[in-house]
Amino acid sequence: MPEYPQPAAEVGRIEPAPRRIRAFLAGELVLDTSRARYVWEWPPYPQYYVPAADVRRDLLVDEGRTEETPFGAARVHGLRTGEFARASCARWYGADAPPGLADTIRFDWSALDAWFEEDEEVFVHPRSPYARVDALRSTRRVRVELDGTVLAESTSPVLVFETGLPTRYYLSRTDVRFRHLVPSRTRTACPYKGRTSGYWSVRAGDRVHPDLAWSYDFPTAALLPIAGLVAFYNEKVDLIVDGKRLPRPRTHFS
Repeated sequence: MPEYPQPAAEVGRIEPAPRRIRAFLAGELVLDTSRARYVWEWPPYPQYYVPAADVRRDLLVDEGRTEETPFGAARVHGLRTGEFARASCARWYGADAPPGLADTIRFDWSALDAWFEEDEEVFVHPRSPYARVDALRSTRRVRVELDGTVLAESTSPVLVFETGLPTRYYLSRTDVRFRHLVPSRTRTACPYKGRTSGYWSVRAGDRVHPDLAWSYDFPTAALLPIAGLVAFYNEKVDLIVDGKRLPRPRTHFS
């Protein structure tokens, strides 16, 4: 049994998405709907399938071909607005789609410049209604090591519990030994936490381990307790929590 909760939805699940969803390309509104469907193409999170009536059809470019997908045949379209074009980024489902998906369009997330749930920008992919991300203050004693080098030590961490991932330990910058850290230009984004503001590699001995720590200076409202704190990948460092050395978990970040 894994040591943390796993995603609750199975592949093929379809649910209504009651949030207003909008997406933009080059400043043009491509879609605006309150009738999207959550569709799970794999367990961790869903994709949006949007009613064709809520899409700017004048921006769609029919590429004249059909693809067979697990949800039926889909007509492939691109997007074009002015000089900006995205090829093969939209699939328009027909009458053979599962109930609720006929005449919906599924867009590649990265083909659009920005997605919004209501008036909040969402990054990477839609937020799953079956996932929780909680940031809780703690007095656990946490030490972070790599190859015998102590990178951080704290008795006031903020613990982040996220469905499908191991617990992350966010530590005050005053508890981090930055002499072992090297600033990185890497930046990432998370649907639940927002955009990172900093990444660091770790110098241990004569080796530099890339991108092992990160921080969110301006996280989403729900994750404000982690603002400005630093976390390390459990998968790539050694964590000692209340005197117990934790095994390194195996995830897609390993």
